[in-house]
Amino acid sequence: MTDILLTHGYFLMADPAERAVMKPYPPLGLLYISSHLKAQGFAVEVMDSTFLDMATAIATITEKRPPVVGLYVNLMTRGNALRLAAAAQAAGAIVIFGGPEPANYAEEYLARGGDIVVSGEGELTLAELIPHLARHGLAELDQIHGIAYRGEDGGVRRTPARKQIADLDAQPFPDRGAIDLERYLQTWKTHHGVRSVSLIVARGCPYTCTWCSHSVFGHSHRRRSPQNVADEIELIRDTYAPDQLWFADDVFTINQKWLEQFAVEMKRRGLRYPFETITREDRLNERVADRLAELGCYRIWIGAESGSQRILDAMQRRTNALRMREMIALVQSRGIRAGTFIMLGYDGETWEDIDETARHLRLSAPDDVLTTISYPIKGTPYYDTVADRIAGGGAWHESSDRALTVVGRKSRRFYRHAQHWLAAESRLGRLEAAPRRDLLRQAKARASSALSRLAMYATRHEVEHG
Repeated sequence: MTDILLTHGYFLMADPAERAVMKPYPPLGLLYISSHLKAQGFAVEVMDSTFLDMATAIATITEKRPPVVGLYVNLMTRGNALRLAAAAQAAGAIVIFGGPEPANYAEEYLARGGDIVVSGEGELTLAELIPHLARHGLAELDQIHGIAYRGEDGGVRRTPARKQIADLDAQPFPDRGAIDLERYLQTWKTHHGVRSVSLIVARGCPYTCTWCSHSVFGHSHRRRSPQNVADEIELIRDTYAPDQLWFADDVFTINQKWLEQFAVEMKRRGLRYPFETITREDRLNERVADRLAELGCYRIWIGAESGSQRILDAMQRRTNALRMREMIALVQSRGIRAGTFIMLGYDGETWEDIDETARHLRLSAPDDVLTTISYPIKGTPYYDTVADRIAGGGAWHESSDRALTVVGRKSRRFYRHAQHWLAAESRLGRLEAAPRRDLLRQAKARASSALSRLAMYATRHEVEHG
């Protein structure tokens, strides 16, 4: 008999943006929980919803009738998770919510189908919860650290935080065998010509960016040993024969001594895979760029967020806009594609700050740029700063924090034009930096830039309302 069914409520084919990209990866967080619980002797089933639809997922829960359902929820999946929770409750299951979002909205999740909300890492908490629920049901939950639940008076009770897992090497690798990973690999192969597998080498981020959520790992940083990571890569190689890897860490190069040791260990074992990952400008230098190239890095995403030092300081990024451009050039000089993230609409951003960001992109000419319009995530310092001006989103159970906006800042329409302008300026930078001039493409990019800039000017007085 199954002790717990784990699922996550993400449906690829219902997501137009992700469907256009078609670069899915499995839910590693759930797979870590699954492998941990199985190692403790629990009977675990993972219902990976990525390639399912809602009707099939609900039918599966209804048919299996597990005693406990654990639902991982992030910003994208709130509505889906609530629908699955309702189905689980109807099937007689105890519903546990976890992941990056529920701890910040414990009262709302407990009011809409949840019996328990897990804060932080789920492995140790669930290993204690499952036998407790089997013996006592929902009684005496105050004994379990790291959860929120409803007391007898209907109020929300929160127990003390649970200690984090100290030795990540002692944890089993993600339970990739619990899902159809081959489906992911074939999707990648069909759409991109390569088989790609994801893994993480560390948990947590010690940086203090005001808009970033730390609800699962806090501001900790715990890292697996180079040997342990290489062991996992060997297992991935022997089991799945990937063409490339995705290191899904917040800041892959944060520990430069570790990177050196990892490069030595990979070389000793004859392991080398093309990979992409994420970093920050302050965690890059010539030696790090050399090690990344040696390891096979083909693209590294450098979180810029803005070209305005004033905005970076307001975000508490602790990064330097000028050095960012130097680091983009550095990794490109090693044959590594430089990707970068840009966030528009941060509180207090002016027209001049956007100009600085456009200048940054044109001068640095990154190979890939992803832009977003900032939104306040509950539980972050940014959310607290603008809390009295937050609007939008509609009904909570049908929306997400991604739909929130800040009253008084420029309109979404203005920022959409700004996104197009930044894309055109970035494209111009790449064309101007190219060894051979393409006058026609440059002319098209300039025209696109001019039109977007004109549209920004036309909507400059539009602001967000409550």
